[in-house]
Amino acid sequence: MTHASKLIQGLRSVALMVPDLQKAEEFFTQTWHLKVCDRQESAIYLRGTGADHHLLSLHPCEGNAKIKHVTLRARSLDTIEQVAQKTVAAGGRLVQAKHTVSEPGGGLAIVVADPAGRVFQIVHGDTVNTASEQRDQPIRLAHVVLNSDDVENARPFFEQAFDFSLADRTRIMAFLRCNSDHHSIALGDTDNNALNHIAFLMPKLDDVMRGGGRMKDAGFDIEWGPGRHGPGNNLFNYFIGPFDLVIEYTTEVQQIDDTYKTGMPEDWKWPAGRVDQWGISKPPTDKLKQAQKAILFNPV
Repeated sequence: MTHASKLIQGLRSVALMVPDLQKAEEFFTQTWHLKVCDRQESAIYLRGTGADHHLLSLHPCEGNAKIKHVTLRARSLDTIEQVAQKTVAAGGRLVQAKHTVSEPGGGLAIVVADPAGRVFQIVHGDTVNTASEQRDQPIRLAHVVLNSDDVENARPFFEQAFDFSLADRTRIMAFLRCNSDHHSIALGDTDNNALNHIAFLMPKLDDVMRGGGRMKDAGFDIEWGPGRHGPGNNLFNYFIGPFDLVIEYTTEVQQIDDTYKTGMPEDWKWPAGRVDQWGISKPPTDKLKQAQKAILFNPV
């Protein structure tokens, strides 16, 4: 049976390292419809319309884009210390002990890494905005999907260190829950440990569809979608943004509680020729599948 995490309140943001900050800022503000909320000398912070201080932070790097870390919000200050201890017990590393966060948004945080080198910042007491839902603008992050070359050995870390629970398991993905969202993190079965994609929650179906049109107008084709997933029941449109970053507009994420029955691969099978509930979407493009392996974690 699934349960909400006693340690983690939810997914807050993702920190990305990109070779061209100006290009990234232009894309995420003008086309993707986030807003700059803060700047530092070498970083840009972008928010949605929801309560989170920022959803993305952009940092400069040489060469290929990388993922710096995923930020999760702790339920309390005490749980930060618990996560630090449980991370080590689960085979991970404490990269940075509890400290005052110097970047915009603030709060107290630790930084940890799982056994495969995926890096997470666990924060509490960060700035919370007044939410103001608006048409065609992302509200918050819906989920992050991370590749794994060994999902069944990777999954226990998230369950033991962060108290996530398995919502559903398909042939190619394990969906992990920490609150009422069907999943906040998912692990994709593949041959590396890269960032698979970042999903942004939009207000309504029309916002997902208009976003698809806006992206096409800007030269970014829909690489998968529109459609409605099985696990999570959410609508989707997938794109490849600058630097091979795979991003998704989604909405209507299924809300579940501790009575939800975890499904297994035999429960999630589509009829021949279908890749979603509606049956109108073509399969993900080969271009998308390659991009879903391109963004690696920056080593720490």
